Amino acid sequence: MGNYKTALMAGVMLACLAGNASNAAEAGGGPAAAPRVFTSEHSGTFNSRKLRYTATVAETILTNPAGQRTASVFTTSYIRTDVPKGTVRPVVFVFNGGPGSASLWLHMGFVGPKRVDFADPVHPPTTPPFHTVDNPDSPLDVADIVLIDPPGTGYSRVLPDGKPEQFYGTAQDAQMTVDVIERWTREHDRWNAPKYLMSESYGTIRAAVVARLLAGGPMATGSMDGMTLNGIILLGQSMDMSGSGGDDARHLTALPTLAAIACYHHKGPAGCTAESQVAAAKAFAADRYLKALYAGNALPEAEREAVTVELSTLTGLSPAVIKANDLRVSTGVFAHELLEGQEVGAYDGRYTLPLASSAKDPVADDPAMGQYVPGFVGAFNDYIRHDLNVTVAEAYEAISFRAVNGRWDYGQGPGVPIYSNYAKDLATAMRRNPRLRVMVGAGYYDLVTTLGSAAYTIAHAGIPQERTETHLYPSGHMPYLGNEARTALARDVRTFLSQ
Repeated sequence: MGNYKTALMAGVMLACLAGNASNAAEAGGGPAAAPRVFTSEHSGTFNSRKLRYTATVAETILTNPAGQRTASVFTTSYIRTDVPKGTVRPVVFVFNGGPGSASLWLHMGFVGPKRVDFADPVHPPTTPPFHTVDNPDSPLDVADIVLIDPPGTGYSRVLPDGKPEQFYGTAQDAQMTVDVIERWTREHDRWNAPKYLMSESYGTIRAAVVARLLAGGPMATGSMDGMTLNGIILLGQSMDMSGSGGDDARHLTALPTLAAIACYHHKGPAGCTAESQVAAAKAFAADRYLKALYAGNALPEAEREAVTVELSTLTGLSPAVIKANDLRVSTGVFAHELLEGQEVGAYDGRYTLPLASSAKDPVADDPAMGQYVPGFVGAFNDYIRHDLNVTVAEAYEAISFRAVNGRWDYGQGPGVPIYSNYAKDLATAMRRNPRLRVMVGAGYYDLVTTLGSAAYTIAHAGIPQERTETHLYPSGHMPYLGNEARTALARDVRTFLSQ
């Protein structure tokens, strides 16, 4: 534990040196090319309100105390312009996860003024041309939006005078994000605006650590910056990487998702719904299933048979599969065994593809990721060039697995996995700020960050329950895929931002 704390503090200090762009600028670094900025004026209708807004894709140059340019970070800002002077508008800072993922998923799926056009979200087009449509569900009517692409993602890059290890790590990345948020706030004179974070997947870890760091402190940033958040939105949360609760906890918390997916594919009880299956699975997991797993090999045979039958009814799996896995069916086994000859998607269990006959890529060959990624990437590249008039030489990195994700530093060096519960960072931020609220959004069909794991994490990390709300949506890891899910999420987000 001592080595972990030392490594974490070292990472924070590295990030402080690498990321404090404003101090370096004030110190008068050497001459350099001006950051690139692309601005365009638009209008649109959001939540039945017609409004005008400015879209700005801007490059922020991060430098070290010597004035050396260490990283280029791009943000995309949507700011409403038809409001009376002096109006205080909330600002939502938005990022995805990975680590190594750009923000185009939330951008083109939910918060942007345009979204990728998937007429059928479960059977999206997989070949071009891809199209965008107006997105009235964007919360731009109630808040300005700033999307952040960390170094190594999107157009953002580590520059020659920087080093990947200064940015590719949990502590370093969080400090970089704090610096970008504070820089944007100063440049746009928004210190008094209500501020929110919206995050997805690994981005929920970033949000938790950023929330703890934003106010500052001598043991974190070395200063007392005094910036606090009004709220945090966590989608597909993944804050607890500690494996707390052991292997059995994973099976208990995954069961509601398995039951919901089984119902979607007509493998559950007649007349079931996702809601009814989740409720039944939660009740079973909290009592009879928990006791059975705790008993292990001491479980009486008659009770083992009864539990097997109940699991088969809930999950749609055969009793033989359940027995062969000792009542502990993993999400991977479930994805392969639910449908004969078909695999269901880990990132969204509504998607299917034929079972692979050979070794496969766990992400590229996932039935969900493999089918919806081309549309998002194609539509975004067309949108940012032709609608936002952005012309840069760099390719837009949607997800950088090898260069960023593969060398990520969770506190013990690049590429070394670490088992930590970052929900405790969020609990610390909520203790320091008694008015910080949290909204959790989870998809019924997400096998990667299940709705049960979200509930378990929130309930066991010291997070104030009275300031936390949870919503479930008929979607997967991206809980905005599909009109029904996106509309419901938009309603809940608007309410959360307007409280």
